[in-house]
Amino acid sequence: MKAVTWQGKRDVRVEDVPDPRIEEPTDAVIRVTSTGLCGSDLHLYEVLTPFMTPGDILGHEPMGIVEEVGPEVPGLRPGDRVVVPFQIACGHCFMCDTGLPTQCETTQVTGEGMGAALFGYTRLYGAVPGGQAEYLRVPQAQFGPIKVPEGPPDDRFVYLSDVLPTAWQAVEYAAVPPGGTLAVLGLGPIGDMACRIARVHGAERVFGVDLVPERLARAQRRGVETYDLRAFDDEKALVHAIREATGGRGPDAVIDAVGTEAHGSAAAKLAQTATAMMPRKLSGPLAERFSIDRLGALYMAIDLVRRGGTISLSGVYGGMADPMPMLTLFDKQIQLRMGQANVRRWTDQILPYLTDDDPLGVDDFATHRLPLAEAPHAYEMFQRKQDGAVKVLMQP
Repeated sequence: MKAVTWQGKRDVRVEDVPDPRIEEPTDAVIRVTSTGLCGSDLHLYEVLTPFMTPGDILGHEPMGIVEEVGPEVPGLRPGDRVVVPFQIACGHCFMCDTGLPTQCETTQVTGEGMGAALFGYTRLYGAVPGGQAEYLRVPQAQFGPIKVPEGPPDDRFVYLSDVLPTAWQAVEYAAVPPGGTLAVLGLGPIGDMACRIARVHGAERVFGVDLVPERLARAQRRGVETYDLRAFDDEKALVHAIREATGGRGPDAVIDAVGTEAHGSAAAKLAQTATAMMPRKLSGPLAERFSIDRLGALYMAIDLVRRGGTISLSGVYGGMADPMPMLTLFDKQIQLRMGQANVRRWTDQILPYLTDDDPLGVDDFATHRLPLAEAPHAYEMFQRKQDGAVKVLMQP
């Protein structure tokens, strides 16, 4: 089959790889019909290269048709249409029972000291072959796949794999009070969708911050009060402007939907670049102990949120030696919540919004639809924020 493979920094290729097969009684194999390109994939493309191995199959946002199921997967049968969550979880361990499938005790990558295995996401999370491929082996298929009805196009449901539950959890963790205010830093797919969910949930005002004109315009069309970072002399001026819009206090909550590749943070960017250029035998151990993030967005969130407010992190961070302004966090009494989205915890709440009325605008959420064969171009375009790329879907 054809699959998108990682070969090095900014080097992905579509190659022939062996077809997946049933390996465990709880496996299923699906034929992928749509697969998304995620901002997290760009971290593998650029920053997290020390944890990758040439030939790794990328992607964690697939949906498709069940081709084969193992004998211990009673809820699925060939022909079912399913969305596959990006994390692999059993559904019956202590962590899954408490609503934390990202910490599944059956699939935890204990050898790396990490949580549940993820599709297509570095050796730290199990190096499980991902979903940017023609076919996908799905472990723990008795729990993970979400059956969806025939009829509507893939766009209606594919975002259940990651975008929708990640944005939903970001808003839930932000805990915006009724009639409250929320600022969202970064208007890529997760930030954009978080704004939409917050509006549907009744946030009185939602402020969106970015520096890509197309992303700002897209959010503004859905009632978000947008701020172009480039229009301000520095970040302090932008923080002041949003504070003034909230009575001088700051928003009740801030969602950081940017993560480790925030603009600014020049020294951290240099360190990330240098690490990624080292031989893998050196860069891996170095990154595990001394890696740092570009923390511009997180620092802005800490400065911006009102005293006693909440910061919700949905952007991916991976640093082990990040400097944090603990005095400010403590003095402002900031609540901080974060983590990979617990997909199956939220999907039953999200599904009623995927109706013909389409209140979240999923039908036209994708800006680009490309064949899988054009994956290298898709990665480059998305990484460089070219051609108005916000969300890319690929079809094998």
